[in-house]
Amino acid sequence: MALKFRKALVTGGAGFIGSHLVEALVGHGCDVTVLDNLASGNLANLARVQDKITFVKGDIKDDRTLSRVAKGCEVVFHLAAVVSVTQTVKDPVLSALVNEMGTLRVLDAARKHGIRRVVLSSSSAVYGDAPQLPKSESMTPAPMSPYAVQKLTNEYYAELYHRLYGLETVCLRYFNVYGPHQDPSSPYSGVISIFMLRAINDQAPLIYGDGGQTRDFVFVKDVVQANLLAATHEAASGRVFNVGTSNSVSINGLWELIARLAGCRLPAKHEAPRPGDILHSLASIQRAKELLGFQPAITFEEGLRQTFAWYRQGA
Repeated sequence: MALKFRKALVTGGAGFIGSHLVEALVGHGCDVTVLDNLASGNLANLARVQDKITFVKGDIKDDRTLSRVAKGCEVVFHLAAVVSVTQTVKDPVLSALVNEMGTLRVLDAARKHGIRRVVLSSSSAVYGDAPQLPKSESMTPAPMSPYAVQKLTNEYYAELYHRLYGLETVCLRYFNVYGPHQDPSSPYSGVISIFMLRAINDQAPLIYGDGGQTRDFVFVKDVVQANLLAATHEAASGRVFNVGTSNSVSINGLWELIARLAGCRLPAKHEAPRPGDILHSLASIQRAKELLGFQPAITFEEGLRQTFAWYRQGA
């Protein structure tokens, strides 16, 4: 893929998804600035490219810092956020200051500095628990948590900045992203990273609910591919796209696969469902296929193997 830009800003670039994106951008010869307050990100995630990027420790709520790092950039990839649904339920006001006002500041910095395009990380959480499957972008959102409301608000702001100011914006609704660099000890971590650490240590995982809930798991490198396509294709501007695989697996089934990889024979333990959790999630990626040329390249089994190898190496 040939990129149509040479200088990019990645907010949250020391995080799980952001660090993979930064590596890919550097691999394409892009001049990359990373803005991250390291609240959930880790500089170790950028170890392989740290001498090839400009890293700024700072916060998206700080207008001065945003203005400084935005100057001269052509594209902004906005990933900085409070990404834990549970955390936003516990503290909706503080998380909104980051997820809503922080995003608004990013969009406004892009407008003021003449940045061509902003690619925003949104979430499948905006769909809520509507029974229709697969989830398509034409569905009416039904958010069930402060996190989902905040992500949907960001999409509305992005559309507004596109229409009012001519800023090219693209919103990507990630489904369940997994892969190396996801910290299993963090409250922001995903179920796959947690399960893998438990399996490696021969410990039973905790499943909230009966485990019959299903998820569309998408490998982090496929999410990176979607970001690069969203920053490049003219047809993407002003649009929202699902980023998933159109395949799903139950949480019980996920544990069985991971336990088999680790040689762990322990059954999972179960507790009551968490507030705000969604029962079933499955993406329609037809729009992303047609307008972006997006096609997930990593099968779930291969993605699990790569991810497990990374966790086992660090265990």
